[in-house]
Amino acid sequence: LRPFRFLRLLRTLRVLQSVKVFSKLKVLVTTVAASFMALFWSIFLLTIVMLMAALFLCQSLSHALQDETIELDTRTWIFTMYGTATRSSYTVFELTFSGGWPNYARRLVEEVSATYAVFFIVYIITVTFAMFRIITALFLRDTLALASSDAEMAIQEKMRQKENCAAKLLDFFQAADTSKDGYLTLAEFEAILAEDTVKTWLSLMEL
Repeated sequence: LRPFRFLRLLRTLRVLQSVKVFSKLKVLVTTVAASFMALFWSIFLLTIVMLMAALFLCQSLSHALQDETIELDTRTWIFTMYGTATRSSYTVFELTFSGGWPNYARRLVEEVSATYAVFFIVYIITVTFAMFRIITALFLRDTLALASSDAEMAIQEKMRQKENCAAKLLDFFQAADTSKDGYLTLAEFEAILAEDTVKTWLSLMEL
């Protein structure tokens, strides 16, 4: 009977460990909800910057489509990537978030004009390097602040830990009291400590 009781305690301990995981999820969800406006304005700002870059590339490359000194294959590629506002916007979205921006920039720099290198350097440094890191830092700050200032969650966690520890210890002593007289003798205590299941349970309890 006692091994089954300890198995039940082990299952309870696993459930309690999963509760800790969900508490972290709660912090994450709460942070996202609290930072919704910051997230909205970050996306809005990124969208505006990407649209401006897309329109600039679309307009500045329009003359290259009619420049016969540029190879036909290159002009076809330029139209596919930057020929319209929609195509250019999608291309800028890809080069911003995919990490493969050289694939969209090198051909323009080498076969159209080297001045596009200046544009892509400024764009990558400003958006991919600076803006992304600033947005990430803001969300990290909000997450840390929320996790450290959530006093209610911290109090509930402490109370839950105390209650769980007390309940598990009570079950332990009740299982050890084989005589069922409400008293735990040294012989009963040493006998239950000799069981492998009890040793495993105590190690999980960090006792």
